[in-house]
Amino acid sequence: MPSITIYEVGPRDGLQNEAALISTADKVAFIDALSDAGLPVVEVSAFVSPAWVPQMADAEEVCRAIARRPGTRYSALVPNQKGLDRALSAGITDVAVFAAASETFSRRNINQSVADSLANYERVARQALDAGCRVRAYLSTAFGCPFEGDVALATVIDLTKALRNLGAYQVAVSDTIGVARPGQVRRVLEALTREVPATELALHFHDTRGMALVNVRASLDFGVATFDSSAGGLGGCPYAPGASGNLATEDLLYMLNGLGYETGVSIDAVAAASSALEPRLGHALSSHYLRARSPRAGHD
Repeated sequence: MPSITIYEVGPRDGLQNEAALISTADKVAFIDALSDAGLPVVEVSAFVSPAWVPQMADAEEVCRAIARRPGTRYSALVPNQKGLDRALSAGITDVAVFAAASETFSRRNINQSVADSLANYERVARQALDAGCRVRAYLSTAFGCPFEGDVALATVIDLTKALRNLGAYQVAVSDTIGVARPGQVRRVLEALTREVPATELALHFHDTRGMALVNVRASLDFGVATFDSSAGGLGGCPYAPGASGNLATEDLLYMLNGLGYETGVSIDAVAAASSALEPRLGHALSSHYLRARSPRAGHD
């Protein structure tokens, strides 16, 4: 079996949707524990305006305080030149930009049209590459938009290619609201991998409707070998209040381990990192694996 890369997004995509403000020390301890679990990439923060995302206000402090484990890359989201400058000053060498496949979502989320966002990211990516950074791109709402509904497959293909042309080494095709189903995933990847190599794609599934793992399983048949996930299932879906959001890293690892894929990640160490953070959140985490191993789990 080939190896699979787990791209851990809990400290950024997970925590940014959490209502409880997490201290810098707790974030650093969480990231260090995830590093020790053997995760090859951890997205640690976002250099965005604190007015928009208060949870990420301490991005510099977090990035400077984490213990950088050899073999682990540390990434951060950068929406613009100012964010890139802040990331570089904090020692970040992997950055990510965030575009949308839906015009309405783009305007609601970043207050830019899709075309304007690409022009902005072209400048950001060029400067990041000139500074020696690796650049990743997210393509949100690729499987459906909370405002526009279905998204045209041709749009997903064109924007994925556009993001690659900006210099992104990988595009994370994202199911932002958790509406994707295996048949749709297969249709998208069948067309997309004819235009973009599977090695340059990642999949970012949300588990809002309980479909994330079966969507991952469908993706494996197309040679996709990088999947985003969030420790403990951190982060709800902002467009489906009360619903689970990100695919839990523990659940993804449990399935991949059962299928014989190599990840190099300790599922128990990830679960321990999630369990240590859980009391700070004010609610239970959604990971099925985490709940099943908990001594508090009930019995019939």
